[in-house]
Amino acid sequence: MNQTEDKQELLDRRYMRMAFIWSENSYCKRRKVGALLVKDKMIISDGYNGTPSGFENVCEDESNVTKPYVLHAEANAITKVARSGNSSEGAALYVTSSPCIECAKLIIQAGIKRVVYADAYRLSDGIELLQRAGIELVAVEPEKDKG
Repeated sequence: MNQTEDKQELLDRRYMRMAFIWSENSYCKRRKVGALLVKDKMIISDGYNGTPSGFENVCEDESNVTKPYVLHAEANAITKVARSGNSSEGAALYVTSSPCIECAKLIIQAGIKRVVYADAYRLSDGIELLQRAGIELVAVEPEKDKG
């Protein structure tokens, strides 16, 4: 591994730690997911899974099933950057869980070129679609708490 690869791996781990911290903002009980959009070493957007703005902060119904209108962290980060006037073209997405197929479609359309993720989502169709689109995928082992 050369110095550039070492530096990128170090940055990947740092941004992933930040994405995990950001996931703590989620009100979802079943799974908390965080995402950061990074371009030119600057965080241009962030997101976590949750209900749309103005809705109650309850992600699951009485049966502990995720409500159908809950937004994924990636979708929140992408829509947030769209509202900001920034461009996600060529950006990297750091997300604590690999993207589902719906988020993969948004990632492709947003011009994101690199996706770094920690945990694998139960379905792999999102990752397969991103591979088909030629998006660089990097799996990073989630760091264990040193506490």
